[in-house]
Amino acid sequence: MARRNPTDSKNVAWIRNTLLMIKCSSSRIFVMVLFILSFHLKLQAAFVDTVSTYSASMKKEIKAVMIRPSDYATGSAFPVVYLLHGHGGDYSDWIKKVPEISGLADLYHFIIVCPDGSRAGWYFDSPVDSSYRYETYISRELVAWVDGHYKTIRNRAGRGIAGLSMGGHGALYLAFRHQDVFGATGSMSGGVDLRPFPKNWEISERLGDYARYPERWNDHSVVNLTYLLKPDSLAIMIDCGTADFFYPVNLELHEKLLLMNIPHDFIARPGDHSWPYWANAIRYQLLFMHIFFEKGHGNR
Repeated sequence: MARRNPTDSKNVAWIRNTLLMIKCSSSRIFVMVLFILSFHLKLQAAFVDTVSTYSASMKKEIKAVMIRPSDYATGSAFPVVYLLHGHGGDYSDWIKKVPEISGLADLYHFIIVCPDGSRAGWYFDSPVDSSYRYETYISRELVAWVDGHYKTIRNRAGRGIAGLSMGGHGALYLAFRHQDVFGATGSMSGGVDLRPFPKNWEISERLGDYARYPERWNDHSVVNLTYLLKPDSLAIMIDCGTADFFYPVNLELHEKLLLMNIPHDFIARPGDHSWPYWANAIRYQLLFMHIFFEKGHGNR
């Protein structure tokens, strides 16, 4: 599918430049203006396409939504944000449930890629089922495919990865383990510790029974991968509602990062495990990615 942006690209550039000036003077005013623009102007990215990619490791075609900003044709190279869906979802979830993300891609001048991670792929390479190799697919095969087909900044300074629930786990898991690929990462309501949920969401079908293979569950839980981090090795944002069943494990991860002196942003506010929460949270996540890229990490 493709959708043409009715907003003139010069106006988009003017709005973006105005926001950058406002950001320099007041971050609070900047966020307020962002919300006004995204809700009332309803900016839309120039192109929203569904593409088919190939995974050699899983020997199958996998779909993804690609969102390009309106000035893509005239630009040279763009940062990329990989945005992951949750359990039971697919590649189309984000654009269907929160179509405003296309306007934010336009506003922030980056590409958004929404890949398919299977309804219960959990974004790692399963030690049980070789047909689930979504760590290899996302971190290697898909990144290479996107860089080969689009005008991208082809290093970690121009790549971020974020996601919700299963995808929040996946975003942190992949970024922690592949810091050579991703420079920024964000999680919304992420399942950052799998061990408290041994009977849920088909995790045991990917890792084996928890009672028999506890080491697998330990090794695939984000909260146990913090040893891979060094101060400032990644830009990290964690967001979870206080009424979410994943809130305790997110708080545990936050406190562990504090003890390790690992810089990160942590947001906890009233909310549960639902699309209204994520529709709000994604605005902060994409602003976080934009700031990371604009600091000079992802400039063209």
